[in-house]
Amino acid sequence: MTTGTAPVSVPPRRRPGRRGAFAAAAAGVLALGGLAGIAAPAGAAPAGTAPTVTPGAAGGAPGARPGDLLDVTLDQVRPTQPAVGYDEVYYKLGRYTSPKDELNGSVNKRFDDWCETNGQGVAASVLPGARLDDPATFTCTLPLGQETEASRAEMKTVVVGPGGALYLTDGHHTLTSFLEASDGGPKLHLRLLVRANLSHLSPAAFWQEMRDRQWVRLVDEQNRPIAVEQLPQRLGLANFHDDPYRSLVYFTRDIGYSVPDGAAEYLEFLWGDWLRGRGIGLPGSYSTTDRASYLAAVRTASQAMSEVPGDTVIAGGRTADELGRLTPWNAGKKPTGGEFGKLSAAITEAKPGKLAYALDFRAKVPAGPACTTTVTGRHNGPLVVSGGTTCLTGAQQNGPVVVRAGASLVVKGSDITGPVQAVGAGTVQLCGTVLTGPLSVVQTRDRLTLSAPGCTPNSLNGPVQLVGNPGS
Repeated sequence: MTTGTAPVSVPPRRRPGRRGAFAAAAAGVLALGGLAGIAAPAGAAPAGTAPTVTPGAAGGAPGARPGDLLDVTLDQVRPTQPAVGYDEVYYKLGRYTSPKDELNGSVNKRFDDWCETNGQGVAASVLPGARLDDPATFTCTLPLGQETEASRAEMKTVVVGPGGALYLTDGHHTLTSFLEASDGGPKLHLRLLVRANLSHLSPAAFWQEMRDRQWVRLVDEQNRPIAVEQLPQRLGLANFHDDPYRSLVYFTRDIGYSVPDGAAEYLEFLWGDWLRGRGIGLPGSYSTTDRASYLAAVRTASQAMSEVPGDTVIAGGRTADELGRLTPWNAGKKPTGGEFGKLSAAITEAKPGKLAYALDFRAKVPAGPACTTTVTGRHNGPLVVSGGTTCLTGAQQNGPVVVRAGASLVVKGSDITGPVQAVGAGTVQLCGTVLTGPLSVVQTRDRLTLSAPGCTPNSLNGPVQLVGNPGS
């Protein structure tokens, strides 16, 4: 039995690489934003002579080269897709907050995930009470500077754009999970692999190149075209739309498909677009809040993926075989066995399935009141909420916000410049919000939410006054 502060040690493990195209890239480490002195995980070799670049105005890396490793914070990275599968992120967060990995004699999955994403294999030792934002409390199997081709292939990738800004081209779900974790957040450090440096291009030429290389997904959660300007500016659930078909495909992994070597860009979205076109109702024919119904949807979808002829073009000009079609279904196992059997395990079991973790976490996410008025885009001038529920979603509010008694305000993924004042409001909820100005919330009647499961961390830049808010 482990006692005191002795670390939990686990044997070295390795997962198969998925992006072999970058495996042979030269290993350099660049620190952004004056971060060269960040502490490495305990026992790791220091970066030492790793070069440092001065970040551009957007906190980016104009001097980075393809194959370099950038030490960034999560708030320095810009998305290249408008949607994620919320339930995939909920699964990860459910797993991260559960003690069951430790009860099963392992370490919590978030440390494995962080080490893998950082190019350092998996967790080697974890101290009791370890945190992602305290790298002295855990170690990885590979010290810094000793990355392998296989470990680099597991890293997430960025493209350097105009002004040195960093655009994430792989890893939106993983990095969002780290950002939403209670010991993560927007200032969590992580290394990313540079895919290309296109900082010399004009914005128009940059986005055309991103389209040509299929490094940006300019369709929404219903596969409708969007403009570049509609892409989120930050990571976090509050900034993304939810694509339930993307989550559905995630749960079919290694049941109806497996990730092939040289996987297509946005592979899971391509399968999701195909399933959406086949009329699998989410929601509708299946409920994504009932585990049995959700499992039935996974079975229907994965069987359709497995049974479609391999030369069938699914989406993006890619065939089913090119997208990793897996046959026979569930590797030939009965529904009670194989990966589908594992997925089916309830949250009460010693090793719950991914779906159970996702639904368990989702049940803890506070629901806001239904919107009666929605504000998006730019709004200049005062905003007075006198009744009903006003929602700011992906908005830029320049001016004071006043919430009258009994009215409600729900803000997600928005920027507010100016004071926010609520006295006697029904509900006030801010998630993924950058507020530049004072916040005063007094005697909220129902609920005040500034931090909760599934509520993306806020950046509150000003004095905060919270008085007499029961249920906050």
